Amino acid sequence: MTIWFLMPAIDHPVLNTPVPNGKLLLARGSFSLEDERQLLLEYQIDTIVSKNSGGGSTYAKIAATRQLKIPVVMVQRPQIPHVEQAADVEGAIAWLIKQLLVISF
Repeated sequence: MTIWFLMPAIDHPVLNTPVPNGKLLLARGSFSLEDERQLLLEYQIDTIVSKNSGGGSTYAKIAATRQLKIPVVMVQRPQIPHVEQAADVEGAIAWLIKQLLVISF
């Protein structure tokens, strides 16, 4: 059995990035339900592996897989570590000054 991947991406992978056997499809979404459905049928996709992007822009892909009864493997997003945040430039500058004062002493 040969495994073949259809790999949608916005940008071309960085030079020398290993890419599995398949086709790289460079395009920027979001795509309609019909576009996603047509893509799945055209390439005879039998399983989807997708990251959980947390947004609605990829919902059409999931809806199309449900209509066609194609299994989906959803990869969870990694936990984002808690870090200090600034709401604006002034806050960021104040934080930097505080850090510099701590380092100075």
